[in-house]
Amino acid sequence: MPAVHHKLLLEEALQDSPQTRSLLSVFEEDAGMLTDYTNQLLQSMQRVFGAQSEMGLATEQLSQQLLDYEKKNFALGKGDEEVINTLQSFAKTVGELNSLHSELANQMADSMVFPLIQFREKDLTEISTLKEIFGIATDEHEAAMVKYSRLPKKRENEKLKADLVKEVAYTRRKQHQASLQYYCALNALQYRKRVAMLEPMLGYTQAQISFFKKGIELVSKKMDNFLSSVSTMTQSIQTQLDTEAEAMRMSQKELLSVDDSVYMPDQDTESVNRTLIQKAGYLNIRNKTGLVTTAWDRLFFFTQGGNLMCQPRGAVAGGMILDLDNSSVMAVECEDRRYCFQITCPSGKTSLILQAESKKEYEEWICTVNNISRQIYLTDNPEAVAIRMNQSAIQAVTPITSFEKRQEGSPNPDRAKPGGVYDSSRGSQKTGAAPEPEELIAPGTPIQFDIMLPASEFQDQNRGGGRRTNPFGETDDDCSSDNDDSLLQQVFVVRFLGSMAVRCGDNQEVIYEAMRQVLAARAIHNIFRTTESHLMVTSSNLRLIDPQTQVTRISFQLEDVCQFAAHQENGRLMGFVVEGRDWTDGDEEGEASYSAFVFESNTEGEKICYTINLAKDITEAKKDPEALAELMKNMPFTNDGKFLLLEQETDMSNGAGQEDLESEA
Repeated sequence: MPAVHHKLLLEEALQDSPQTRSLLSVFEEDAGMLTDYTNQLLQSMQRVFGAQSEMGLATEQLSQQLLDYEKKNFALGKGDEEVINTLQSFAKTVGELNSLHSELANQMADSMVFPLIQFREKDLTEISTLKEIFGIATDEHEAAMVKYSRLPKKRENEKLKADLVKEVAYTRRKQHQASLQYYCALNALQYRKRVAMLEPMLGYTQAQISFFKKGIELVSKKMDNFLSSVSTMTQSIQTQLDTEAEAMRMSQKELLSVDDSVYMPDQDTESVNRTLIQKAGYLNIRNKTGLVTTAWDRLFFFTQGGNLMCQPRGAVAGGMILDLDNSSVMAVECEDRRYCFQITCPSGKTSLILQAESKKEYEEWICTVNNISRQIYLTDNPEAVAIRMNQSAIQAVTPITSFEKRQEGSPNPDRAKPGGVYDSSRGSQKTGAAPEPEELIAPGTPIQFDIMLPASEFQDQNRGGGRRTNPFGETDDDCSSDNDDSLLQQVFVVRFLGSMAVRCGDNQEVIYEAMRQVLAARAIHNIFRTTESHLMVTSSNLRLIDPQTQVTRISFQLEDVCQFAAHQENGRLMGFVVEGRDWTDGDEEGEASYSAFVFESNTEGEKICYTINLAKDITEAKKDPEALAELMKNMPFTNDGKFLLLEQETDMSNGAGQEDLESEA
């Protein structure tokens, strides 16, 4: 280390000569420049420290982001397991590097930034303070000398002279002491500034060397094999990318080499497919924008089951806009546009006007809606049925609102006839095997979700003037007044779910299949509202009563109820099959028809089935007085002579408590 050649002589502090003052000004200028440089250097070092601290925070955030890749659940992330495992390994490594960066930041703070701050706050601040004290002492000495110099020559005042002499001596001593301290601090600063400049950089360099040593140990010992495998995997992915890019380039070239007619609308060369039961594509739909103004929107339409769905561009999924079952479709002229057709729901209240892009699309959409409206998609071989049923590419579809119309439009009248009994002599039925769903219920059989028939169907059935056939199995005689000698009257709170024609009444499987189809239809068509009713079981009939008006909605003779059962898993579901007569063929006796009714009760369906079974036992016993007496002997009675059922029923409709279930004798 070279010696310091310039310093202030302490011996000359008392004399305070101009040469000493000139040299002092040089030292003061040097101290001022050192202060400015120290502030700038400290600012740079603090920036380095801040960057290193930010590096630690950034690596910590990077490690967390690498771990979050697995949690994102990318929609196209299948097959990324190897990438996820690699990123997790990188996250662990980055976490270890983060600890090294944090340690380096702490070392920088202790060995680089702190020594320079200490030098500025201690040494440079001390120089500034001593400079102010030296200046004040010099000013006081000069003022004392001015007073001493003004002592009068002729009229000397010994007391005043002595005071001024003491004041001059005091201020000179004070100036001498201040100058000595100031000179010493300035001389020492020449050494301290060199230490202050070198010590922070020494700490910075040592911290960096320690950081790199630990980093090399981490990479060389743990990361060599890992980085080699990652590099190999990256090269493999790049090779696959190059291969795929070449394949896509060739495919793009091939696709662009087609004839220009592909891009031209209404230039279809293929024939119209009239047997479609599914269709998808863009259509223009007409929407009202005001009282007399309309607008056309181009949207993507597709069929799903018996529904017409619409999916706007950019939407995640489509929504149902129209139920196509029993709907009608026909070609229309609209606003001087080509290829327009209209779809109307059975009630006639809702209709859509759509426009296709080409004649082929126009005819295929009409045929598809036509096929779906007749529920061909529910049959075993919908394409074969569609071929037989489509006689024209563009025709209106008559809504199917009754069992008779379903019979006329069905491709197989024997299978579609409501209530038709399955012929056991058919070879398709397997002896001893469980019956197929088609053997129990004809495919495409309509389901009624309300206990009352629509007014339009009532008019259609009575327009011919013949005898009315009720699909619920009710006849004119069923509406007669209640028999007063009923031995059993039991009421259950139920909700009607649906009814449909079935093919047989001698198998409980037909009830289970009807339950399945009714619940499935309610779910598909979003029908969740049900009407609560009271099901009264008597020894002569079953009656469904409105709980508010006490009006009998429908009544079945007990002898016509040929099957009844509760659901095997959901005990609250029960149903029964009613046998009726169909006189539409002109037969005097009428052909046997069967209808299944499905209910949901507030209690176990087994209780309702037990009560119906008891009512049938009473009906059979009434034919033989001895059997009736034996039955009454085995059944408990109340004090007023009524049957007492051991089970109890909670009436949920009127909030009453549990009561003994009993019948009037």
